[in-house]
Amino acid sequence: MLGLVLVALIVVVAASPQFRWFTGFPTHLRVTLGQQQSVRLGLPLGVYVRSDRADVVRILANAVAGKENYWRVGPGGSVGIDAVREGHVSLDFLLFGLVPIKHLAVDVVPEVNVSLGGQSIGVLLHAEGVMVVGFAPVVADNGDVFYPAREGGIEKGDLILKVNGRKVGDEDGAVQLIDYFGRQGEPVVLEVKRGNRVLQRSVSPVLCRDTGRYRIGLYIRDVAAGVGTLTFYDIVSGTFGALGHVITDTESNRPLNISDGRIVMANVTGVQPGRSGRPGEKVGTFTDESDVIGTIGKNTEFGIFGKLNIKPGADNGVIPMALMREVRRGPAEIYTVIEGQRVERFTVEIERVSTQDRPDTKGLIIRVTDPRLLRKTGGIVQGMSGSPIVQDGRLVGAVTHVFVNDPTRGYGVFAEWMLIESGLMANERSVRDGRRAERLGLAGLLDLLKPAPRLALGPI
Repeated sequence: MLGLVLVALIVVVAASPQFRWFTGFPTHLRVTLGQQQSVRLGLPLGVYVRSDRADVVRILANAVAGKENYWRVGPGGSVGIDAVREGHVSLDFLLFGLVPIKHLAVDVVPEVNVSLGGQSIGVLLHAEGVMVVGFAPVVADNGDVFYPAREGGIEKGDLILKVNGRKVGDEDGAVQLIDYFGRQGEPVVLEVKRGNRVLQRSVSPVLCRDTGRYRIGLYIRDVAAGVGTLTFYDIVSGTFGALGHVITDTESNRPLNISDGRIVMANVTGVQPGRSGRPGEKVGTFTDESDVIGTIGKNTEFGIFGKLNIKPGADNGVIPMALMREVRRGPAEIYTVIEGQRVERFTVEIERVSTQDRPDTKGLIIRVTDPRLLRKTGGIVQGMSGSPIVQDGRLVGAVTHVFVNDPTRGYGVFAEWMLIESGLMANERSVRDGRRAERLGLAGLLDLLKPAPRLALGPI
């Protein structure tokens, strides 16, 4: 009976509005200069608000007579925050004017305007070193089968950076170095990167009966390629953001480290519509791999970012960015290409907005409502990754994932996190503080970078 009473008490407390307020109350709020934000308290008691400065925000509540920078909010009330000057302010919430119960850090930032994307791009990633994607048997002259690298402690997903101290730039270079040192009768010391660690492993090459060269029994890949969508760019600095999610190796599911990433324009020649259980995809080609329009600087949880060399096709106009807490459920639009290189606008519905106190992916759930897009693609397909989501004339996010069992619906990432990661928007905190580790491509979801069929793959 005591156990049942305790369980019932926990359920009642957890379901109470006060508990939901306490656990869901933000610790950090970003407000655009000149805009207002409202923070609902919802407590049965009155709360006092204390600010450490009065020149950054104006608190829309009843000022307490005789106390500077003090305001009182009645039971169940809300606090209005009017951003009047760029800067940082700390707000403390106190019961009875004495007992602190919550702290809120507020950053007032200038409005950020970017050029709207939507163009299809080809993504070429040159991984740092070469990536191990599998093990290959090495058959010696006497018919014996060896797996030297596996026995030497190499694992799938490892990045081979050096062979006996010499840098590995691509697959051919790795093949030649291993064969060369094998003919010298020497073992090879491989410098490999595994996660954030750099390790050394000694492996003895074996002369392969089939190829006539020394091998260590690995399949490797040195280039990743795919088709995605540009989200935004800054016409002045050339900074761009695309995809909205990290690019991982298809075999190891690990993020790719980039040493030489480039983007080119892509041409959509057709679409394979999606249906439940089988996501669709854009069918396209890179217009010209030698015609590089930009370079990739980093591959992050929120997409790829870098610098453009030239303007990426048609100008879709300059648009302000909406902060996360300005996004609402309701009608919106996505910009993407379904034929050639023409960016088109399609209607969607934002079904869920998961406001996040810390940077994270999958903040939005959207549903395609545009009849033409549904007829043409069935909803969200591979290659739409990074398609900008616009609401009320402002950039709110980018499409990132499709629900495998319902291609009309998918996830999006907030534009706020992408702008911070790109460096176009200042941030008091590091966007990595407290970030939840999360693998993309979870069951029932599919990230939308469409892999190209021309990935380099070879045994060494």
